[in-house]
Amino acid sequence: MVNDVDYLFEPFAGNIDYQAYWEDIPDCIVVGINQGKTRVDDFYYDDTTFFPAHDGADFYEFMGAELLPYIEANYNASDFRVIVGHDLGANFINYYLFKDEPLFRAYVALSPDLAPEMENRLKERLAILKEESFYYMATSDADLKVLRNAIIECDTQLKTIENPKLHYKFDNFEDANHYSLVGRGIPKALNEIFSLYKPINGKEYNENVLTFEGSSYDYLMKKYEDIEYFYGFEKKVIENDIRAIAAACNKKDDLESLEKLSKLVKKEFPESMLSAYYLGMYYEKEGDLKKALQRYK
Repeated sequence: MVNDVDYLFEPFAGNIDYQAYWEDIPDCIVVGINQGKTRVDDFYYDDTTFFPAHDGADFYEFMGAELLPYIEANYNASDFRVIVGHDLGANFINYYLFKDEPLFRAYVALSPDLAPEMENRLKERLAILKEESFYYMATSDADLKVLRNAIIECDTQLKTIENPKLHYKFDNFEDANHYSLVGRGIPKALNEIFSLYKPINGKEYNENVLTFEGSSYDYLMKKYEDIEYFYGFEKKVIENDIRAIAAACNKKDDLESLEKLSKLVKKEFPESMLSAYYLGMYYEKEGDLKKALQRYK
């Protein structure tokens, strides 16, 4: 969900398209809200309670009562929702955290114009979240000074939160201003939010796959089970991850996993030769060279 669609939609949607193309993130439904003429009213909050009021309260309810139900009724959408805002919009997205059941699982606050008491309220709320959630916030060295000071102070507070369900990331960019930081913050935020979804890379292979206490095949199954649990949808096993697990099986002489991996490949990629190749590796390591040669051929 993107506020300020007149200038924020294209950067966000473009990053989604690019990263989804390389399978670093899933395909996403990007919804933008045009607020070119109503921005100040939409993000209005009371100067006493500092919560949405008047037109701001109407806009707040519109999101949960009308827009999200419409999307869910007309599209195949999971309940893993991301909302992004800049400036006043970045402050406003925080209010959705204060519902009994927050509407979103990931929040991207780019140079937020924080309302009074927001940093304290954020700290209290984020500390008691019961569902896996992501919160990203960014400022820069040339950000608007009045906003930057409050953001830095807010970051100091949020860093003290000890909640295993919260995944918090903060960036303080150099050589960026209030507007250019948006182009740098969006890909960084997506990278954090979908870190679990990404294909196995060299770092994950060395630090997690090879050191996993269970079998290499079990690691692969757990990774994809966690993806489904975190994001609310099933990810099809990709060839990159299969090759990484096969390499781990070979390195650790994990014959049982190699055999299971061969069967998985045959099921998921019936036209691929990888299934026969991995089964050949399995027989070769078992010492049955005749069967290994048959599979290799």
